Amino acid sequence: MTIRLTVAQATIKFLKQQYLERDDIVSPYFGGCFGIFGHGNVAGLGQALKENPDFRYFQCRNEQSMVHTAVAYAKVKNRLGAMVCTSSIGPGATNMLTGAALATINRLPVLLLPGDIFATREPNPVLQQLESASTQDISVNDCFKPVSKYWDRINRPEQLIYSLPEVMRVLTSQAEMGAVTLSMPQDVQVQAYDFPEALFKKRIWKIARPRPDLKQLITAAEWIRMAQKPVIIAGGGAIYSDACAVLHQFASKTGIPVGETFAGKGAVRFDQPYSIGGLGATGTKYAIEIANEADLVIGIGTRYSDFTTASKSIFKNPAVRFINININELDSFKHAALPLTADAKATLEELSVQLNDYEVASAYRKRIGDINKAWDLEVTKIYEEGNGSVPPIDQAVVIGALNTFMDDRDVMINASGSAPGDLHKLWRATDPKNFHLEYGYSCMGYEIAAGLGAKMADPSREVYVLCGDGGYLMNNHEIVTAIQEGIKFTILLLNNNGYASIGGLSESIGGERFGTRYQFREGDTGQLSGDFLPVDLAQNAESLGAMVIRTTDKDSLDQALVQAKLNPRTTLIYIETNLYRTVKGYHAWWEVPVAEVSTSAATQAAYKSYQENKKTQRTFL
Repeated sequence: MTIRLTVAQATIKFLKQQYLERDDIVSPYFGGCFGIFGHGNVAGLGQALKENPDFRYFQCRNEQSMVHTAVAYAKVKNRLGAMVCTSSIGPGATNMLTGAALATINRLPVLLLPGDIFATREPNPVLQQLESASTQDISVNDCFKPVSKYWDRINRPEQLIYSLPEVMRVLTSQAEMGAVTLSMPQDVQVQAYDFPEALFKKRIWKIARPRPDLKQLITAAEWIRMAQKPVIIAGGGAIYSDACAVLHQFASKTGIPVGETFAGKGAVRFDQPYSIGGLGATGTKYAIEIANEADLVIGIGTRYSDFTTASKSIFKNPAVRFINININELDSFKHAALPLTADAKATLEELSVQLNDYEVASAYRKRIGDINKAWDLEVTKIYEEGNGSVPPIDQAVVIGALNTFMDDRDVMINASGSAPGDLHKLWRATDPKNFHLEYGYSCMGYEIAAGLGAKMADPSREVYVLCGDGGYLMNNHEIVTAIQEGIKFTILLLNNNGYASIGGLSESIGGERFGTRYQFREGDTGQLSGDFLPVDLAQNAESLGAMVIRTTDKDSLDQALVQAKLNPRTTLIYIETNLYRTVKGYHAWWEVPVAEVSTSAATQAAYKSYQENKKTQRTFL
């Protein structure tokens, strides 16, 4: 039996029938389609979506931000659900490239359906077509190849029959998921074909929990028993595997301390006696200390980014060894580790059995418990300091006010600027979804779009977006979409008149914050060193439809948070913060090259420091 449909109609009909099952729970995989239409997709996918109102279409304002929204949706869904994004050809498609890279780097699923040039080539070159003197088999969509986990172009209708199952295979692969790009030439989208009826039957994609190799598991248990100062690094994979409860049981029983990456923060509660908080270049004072001394590192679902390893300088013990629990083979072998290439939850369950009654030494357990309490007191102190009643207040005060106000299941979103470093150290995470940081790509402009996606994924949670003025100016468009869809979340806009994070980094390498403040150009010097620009970001947000509350100090901020929760639609809380005061680091390094030759004394001093820090780097072979 066959069904005659256009390629676009067949695509949507297929996507509607895709389901996911993990741990006996079955749910529809796709939550709908974000899209902006143009001559590359309006007659094909646009028409198909119009005819399928049960596959919800969401109108967006920017192609990059709609991919960010889809990524946040998948993150809150624990990668068990995804969204589709469609664009026209040319700039509409390439606008999605940043989002595609973000998705793939963070190992989060999103399906991209960019329009493409004519497969027949008859009207070439069409509007927005990239021409090549060496081939006609190319378009701007080829740019998606290096940032996609799967890429295909449908040049004939029957190719769809074989491509769509591959799309789903990759989207639901726990080890290989990321952006999937299916390029669809505009003429092919509208072509009809007699598709086999079987293509559109309900299909359930089962997410397995691969078990570790038994011999390697036994070896891992032996290594743990031999270790004097083991430490666990919980990455995003611990959360995506839904291993948090098992990790809590494992750490409580064994006493092995747990430090967290950006993606893994929230895998354990901040107040558990084994928790040492954020670990790495932006980690807590004590987590860095424990990492320095560790003789065994157990990585769970982490890809060991340079922030986590402090550019490979944080593990200072000459005898340190690694056990990596990871579904992704690439990550499980990093640092010459004993690789347990398997599901995190399943592996922890089996490792607990192997370890039986094992516990760390009582003195080590007591030390970790003392560390947990000491750091919590330090956080309280930092939250209360920083000129909380004198504008502009410190960023840490804003973080503290929000952290204190939020309920356990609420979601805080951030991605860029100086806030991630402060949040990694200070945030008291209470739920696996409470701390939502996109730091694989650290993409400015992710935040507001992500607020929309997170709320769509779980409407039962309050969502708070922490956004600097730089990120806001880059991508604030989806405020309009939130208003249109009646999806409410709260944005905290921290205006410090510049790029605080890069400004601080510039200062650390002798760059004296060059090009990082929003100032007028001075005629005498020719530099951007005049007065700050008279830009009213709060008024801008109000013009986009948001309810706006202006605040000046901690008291007014506290009141604004209460009011924002009561407001009926998306609300932006505006506050001025100090550009120069952020939370200090704690003796961990992050490698950023420094000019080897410079006339600047500050740069010369920074280069000497850089040379010293380079000596602390290690190669694990």
